[in-house]
Amino acid sequence: MSFEKLNLIEPILQALTAEGYTVPTPIQAQSIPLILNRKDLLGCAQTGTGKTAAFAIPILQILHAEKRAEKGLKAIKALVLTPTRELAIQIEESFTAYGRHTGLQHLVIFGGVNQKSQTDALRKGVDILVATPGRLLDLMNQGFIKLNQLQIFVLDEADQMLDMGFINDVKKLIKQLPAKRQSLFFSATMPSVIQELADTILNAPVKVEVTPVSSTANTITQKMYFVEKTKKRALLNHVLADRSIETALVFTRTKHGADRVVKDLAQAGIQAEAIHGNKSQNARQRALSNFKNRTTRVLVATDIAARGIDVEELTHVINYELPNVPETYVHRIGRTGRAGASGIALSFCDAEEKAYLKDIHKLIAKTIPVEEEHPYHFASINRTEIVLSSAERARAASTASPKKKKWFGNRREKTA
Repeated sequence: MSFEKLNLIEPILQALTAEGYTVPTPIQAQSIPLILNRKDLLGCAQTGTGKTAAFAIPILQILHAEKRAEKGLKAIKALVLTPTRELAIQIEESFTAYGRHTGLQHLVIFGGVNQKSQTDALRKGVDILVATPGRLLDLMNQGFIKLNQLQIFVLDEADQMLDMGFINDVKKLIKQLPAKRQSLFFSATMPSVIQELADTILNAPVKVEVTPVSSTANTITQKMYFVEKTKKRALLNHVLADRSIETALVFTRTKHGADRVVKDLAQAGIQAEAIHGNKSQNARQRALSNFKNRTTRVLVATDIAARGIDVEELTHVINYELPNVPETYVHRIGRTGRAGASGIALSFCDAEEKAYLKDIHKLIAKTIPVEEEHPYHFASINRTEIVLSSAERARAASTASPKKKKWFGNRREKTA
């Protein structure tokens, strides 16, 4: 099935084509028609299955049609609530990518930063708001946010909300939403407290389930480099000094980090370009084209910008920073070793990323071999904290098997 068969409007199809999207993921194919038909939805899905696009695309289409009918009236019509700053930023970047031709205004708000730029944007008018619970309630209490015209409410990563202690905030918020609305609820797991919460939010929902990705291709050779955070720059230069690495897709967690890596590589005489949400579409397409034709040897990307990248004969993926969501690791390294070809995935792990690595090991049910023969090896990392025991490997393999247990949770860094 193609996106064209989902009855999407041309402005959105045009944006999806620019992003390199051709075939919807299972959750997108199931969810988009339901949401367009204004059904409440209960989605069981991990991060990494494409669920952001599954709700962002139909929301953009619904609001685009209504905005044209309303002739530009400004009010928050859709709210996406997510537990962490990082996820909130990624979701808002997705709305930017998919909605670039719709004329809709969207904004992300989160705590830990000065609120002025956020309140200034709110005064100008916002159609779609992406928010973390604390800052949202704070700005509502200050009178900057009114949700009386809200039509669509999305609760994302509900089980992580529970883990991070946000459930009471979510319940407070729900009481202030219009009773007549469309609600979309996503959670990786469904413990009883989450199911009870879903029952209070949703009205006759349709349930959509997809099995999370949890395995890596056997054609990909994986290696883990333990390194001090301050030595990652030198390690990357050392690795790329090997001219047998013809192409390398380097991942960072942030846009700023991607730009910094490109600058560092340029100083070392290595041709590299960055691709992320702050780059214009022309700049992103140019960087990707240069990488595909091998004018540029190294492409540095964030996870959001890398979606849709499909480069033939990509030899190496390098995780300059480990992702804080383990499924993302599987998606990242899956850019190489495609169609039966071999590939190499190298990952840098500093002391602060040990928890991320342990989560990755649990997801893929094996321990990634450590490369110790490099000049920046950081031997002080406690191996017992990241290596799975035989019992843990057995549990991870059982948990990851869709035949035995379809949904499972994972711990993530508390970033909001």
